[in-house]
Amino acid sequence: MELHGDVRDDEYYWLKNRDSDAVIKYLNEENDYFNKVMKPAEPLQEKLYNEMLARIKQDDNTVPYLKNGYYYYTRFETARQYPIFCRRKGNESAPEEILVDANIVAQGHPFCEVTGINVSPDNRYLVYAVDTTGRYLYNAYIKDLQTGALLADHFPSAFGNTVWANDSKTIFYDTKDPVSLRTDKIWRHVLHSSVENDVLVYEEKDETAYTGVSKSKSEKYIFINSGYTQNYETRFISADHPDDKPQVIAPAEPGFYYTVEHFGDSFYIRTNDQGAVNFKLVSAPVNNFSRSNWRDVIPHRDNALLEGFDVFTDYLVLSERTEGITKIRIIGWHNGTDKYISFDEPTYVSELDYNPELNTDLLRVDYSSMVTPTSVIDYNMNTGERTIRKVQPVIGYDKDEYVSEYKWVTARDGIEVPVSVFYKKGTAMNGKHPCLLYAYGSYGLSMDPYFSSNVLSLVNRGFIYAIAHIRGGMEMGFHWYEDGKMLHKMNTFNDFIDCAEYLVKNKYTSPDKLFANGGSAGGLLMGAVSNMRPDLFKGIIADVPFVDVLTTMSDSTIPLTTGEYTEWGNPAIKEQYFYMKKYSPYDNIVKKNYSNMLITTSYSDSQVQYFEPAKFVARHRELYTGDHLLLLYCNMHGAHGGSSGRFDRLHDTARRYAFILGLLNENN
Repeated sequence: MELHGDVRDDEYYWLKNRDSDAVIKYLNEENDYFNKVMKPAEPLQEKLYNEMLARIKQDDNTVPYLKNGYYYYTRFETARQYPIFCRRKGNESAPEEILVDANIVAQGHPFCEVTGINVSPDNRYLVYAVDTTGRYLYNAYIKDLQTGALLADHFPSAFGNTVWANDSKTIFYDTKDPVSLRTDKIWRHVLHSSVENDVLVYEEKDETAYTGVSKSKSEKYIFINSGYTQNYETRFISADHPDDKPQVIAPAEPGFYYTVEHFGDSFYIRTNDQGAVNFKLVSAPVNNFSRSNWRDVIPHRDNALLEGFDVFTDYLVLSERTEGITKIRIIGWHNGTDKYISFDEPTYVSELDYNPELNTDLLRVDYSSMVTPTSVIDYNMNTGERTIRKVQPVIGYDKDEYVSEYKWVTARDGIEVPVSVFYKKGTAMNGKHPCLLYAYGSYGLSMDPYFSSNVLSLVNRGFIYAIAHIRGGMEMGFHWYEDGKMLHKMNTFNDFIDCAEYLVKNKYTSPDKLFANGGSAGGLLMGAVSNMRPDLFKGIIADVPFVDVLTTMSDSTIPLTTGEYTEWGNPAIKEQYFYMKKYSPYDNIVKKNYSNMLITTSYSDSQVQYFEPAKFVARHRELYTGDHLLLLYCNMHGAHGGSSGRFDRLHDTARRYAFILGLLNENN
């Protein structure tokens, strides 16, 4: 391959031939090798699986939410892998009505995901989506809830995203380009009609942008959103007049981003307009919504990122982030209320749950920390009273035995990077404890300190678990994201290394007991770190890793590539090409001694194609020196997130943990 006068040889390019017998044979042989090497750890894997399974309350259900007269919830049954979607009419003790049993849908499929549960405004029809490929290729189905019968009309749907018009017969849905897998079209379908007659409502022709469809909380408008990280554009249609032509609220511009909600006689818009880097909230009259009529509701603040908002009849609720911590702020429309919901742990996550009702004083909030299992709280915005509706059951867990910390690491360029740490009380910081450090650092996605019952299988064995909130996420504001993307991507890798060195220097652990883990774009992080500082880590686990950056970004036929130009860069631009080449993990493998590594992938993965990690491992096998362990495991029936069944996913985790513990010669 040659570009900008630079020639690269890719001796494993043939692994891209997805359906060739040679590729399938190669992947199966890698799995055979993995199983051979890990065979002594099979009893440990089984023990870890049983431990994690024993912490789960198998016959569990979510807290019901009220929408349009019905209480909706999801429940699981003992020994069954998949959820059952249900509702009850009028109150939470009314007779149960099963909408979809995903266990039945999944029969005969090694992979199955049911999503997009969406009931029509008249409560009669259900649309839901099913993927049995693992490539996020869904088909939407419509069920008559009065008769229980499926209608004849069904259609492809990009991610199971559907919206009902208020006539309860018109459905808007999105589809993907078959080559790029980019969500690019919005369609309109009418019940009992042929899908061939569906109307194309909008097509996003910009190859760097995606489109999607949603509905306002007021149920009055259908929004068609298009764009990506650099810019956004929203069109709207009256939900009472679904045949209307969409109107653009504000035309897209480079660097101009906004999202829209409706309340009363106004659109409420979260935007970075006029230099609001951390976003502000503005309003505009529905009948005169041009940008010249946008008026600040919540002004921009340098020290607070406005992540989102929700509207109620009497309240405006904001989701904010300051100093890396999520906060929920409640403002009364009429009574002058302006308060935050307070929590007292040093590092935690508080976020808005689904709140479909407008006229209520109750706000549903989710709270979690590394120590506290996820709690669903109904917060009375008028009185401040909290009702804990549910705490995630974790059998045998006592939170008083554990502690979390929130530390600040000074990176090499002087920037302070937060790190969340979790371990058992009484753990002495003497450098003798193993540690697993996790991070992501891309797309502006913040890796918050959620509770994980699975991590207990390491922490109970003396591990310290840490999350590095590195640049590339948005933990510290929008600038945190911009400082970790495109021509600043090296900051992401340097931050992670600096956080790892902090843990060693402060005797949380030592290099011979420090492990790193990340997935997808976090797998890119793992690949870059393995090249830069293999001496710092005993082992690295890279899950579905994006490690062949330059080749993938140079090939527009690979799914999702063109939509990623604003994240990584476009190789057609010389400066961006050579910057990507500087860190692209596959292009920077050299002959030296690396850390022990486990690389996982899924054959059907549509986000990071299986051949990237497969090539990465193959080149490593050719060039590595020393005796480090290098394993590739390919899930032949999984998706980007691995297996679909809740118990199968525990096997995925047990596999990773057994790899780590085996390197420490711990088999119990």
